Amino acid sequence: MTFLILTRQGYDDLMAQGATLEAIWVNPDVISDDEIEQLRQRGVALAVLPERVDPQAPAEREAAALRLADDGPLWIEYAPPDAAGALADTSQEAPSSRLPRALQQAQESAARLARLAGRRFKRFAASDGAAIVIPYIGYGTTGRLLLRGRVLKDEGFVTPEAGHSGWRNLTELYKRLGSDEVPGARLRARFQGAEQEIVTDDNGYFQAELILSQPVDAGWQQVALELLDPAPAAGQASATAEVLVPPASARFGIISDIDDTVLWSNVTNKMRMLKMLAISNAHTRKPFKGVAAFYRALHAGADGNEANPLFYVSSSPWHLYTPLVDFLRSQNLPIGPLMLKELGVKSLFGAGRHQEHKLASIERIFGTYADLPFVLIGDSGQEDPEIYRELVLRHPQRIKAIYIRNVNPDPERIEAIDRLAEEVRASGAQLVLVPDSEYAATHAAGEGLIAAGAPAEVRADKRGDESATAAAPATAATASTPGA
Repeated sequence: MTFLILTRQGYDDLMAQGATLEAIWVNPDVISDDEIEQLRQRGVALAVLPERVDPQAPAEREAAALRLADDGPLWIEYAPPDAAGALADTSQEAPSSRLPRALQQAQESAARLARLAGRRFKRFAASDGAAIVIPYIGYGTTGRLLLRGRVLKDEGFVTPEAGHSGWRNLTELYKRLGSDEVPGARLRARFQGAEQEIVTDDNGYFQAELILSQPVDAGWQQVALELLDPAPAAGQASATAEVLVPPASARFGIISDIDDTVLWSNVTNKMRMLKMLAISNAHTRKPFKGVAAFYRALHAGADGNEANPLFYVSSSPWHLYTPLVDFLRSQNLPIGPLMLKELGVKSLFGAGRHQEHKLASIERIFGTYADLPFVLIGDSGQEDPEIYRELVLRHPQRIKAIYIRNVNPDPERIEAIDRLAEEVRASGAQLVLVPDSEYAATHAAGEGLIAAGAPAEVRADKRGDESATAAAPATAATASTPGA
């Protein structure tokens, strides 16, 4: 694997991952002679470009890549033109303008993540290649189906396997974060006589709402998607979107966060979150202990046959949709629609954007199922308690229970959540701060949300997870997920 590095910031971002590098081509004056020597002593085949390539000039990048592509797969640093201002070097600021040390460190961490989001390593190909349709899991009713997805250039995404190395995971992560969207693409959605043409937006996303002339049965429905324009390079580009229609037997729905709720993500520290994503995949990451059994119990309900629908609302970017679905399937968690966010520096760091996204997504679910109450599950690391409190105020009769996984031991945060629990209790709902899934299951059984014997199954599942963790080889420890 060869990397073409054009800026110092691109070099720093690459080295920060701690990957085993094979070959690097680098712009003149990006790294020092001492650094070059150190890399070569480590066995890296490093070469300096004979002349500087402007990272903001697509023609220069492509020309350089064409000269190097014969050496095998090539990844090239790509800096979008509008990212230049965000990437400005602030290291030469006057001392009087510098922030306090703690805030300065936080700013530096944010700037590094902004560079990872804004400047991407993209696999170079002599042609743009084919476009692919990636449908996301949708939801609906017997008379209306809602679906969305994205059209991307085919980057040759690889399905993760348990034996993949951290470097292979890092490569796949960069491919997904750096995937090229296809704006203005036209598609056709078809389902049992209903048909709709869709056009992707500037970021390659599409949405569709199919109004059905005849009601459909509950369960999973399949909508056919066909790419019309751009014309497929070879044959027909098609895909099938899965759409969930909850059955009449459902007594309530479940809306869950993912990061630090289903699995440990360290979402409060963005750089650590990216590092963890880079070394793990759907098979090596593990859910919190017992969470899979707890979610299966909620899905089954008190009588075991309710088929209560699950919805996952997360601030993870849509780029990680496929790995997250792979994770749910591989860990035997109930499958349901995912509502993720568009990737951007503001959306990654803005708390207000986080709240707006979650509130808007949940309101759409509430609006689709006007007669269905809900159980809400989140964590104490971000704003889930505040977001869910707001939903209780807006819909006091729609919330059966709120479970907040305690991932922040700060006494002030715990006291703040206790105050929120009092506000929620005054409206007739319950907000429960739980240490683990077994505790939550015990409470849910007492409330009649799950079967009386389900907490024992959650406890057994939790112990099984603990035994598996203890038996895991030491070499896999960095790819495993701590539980609670």
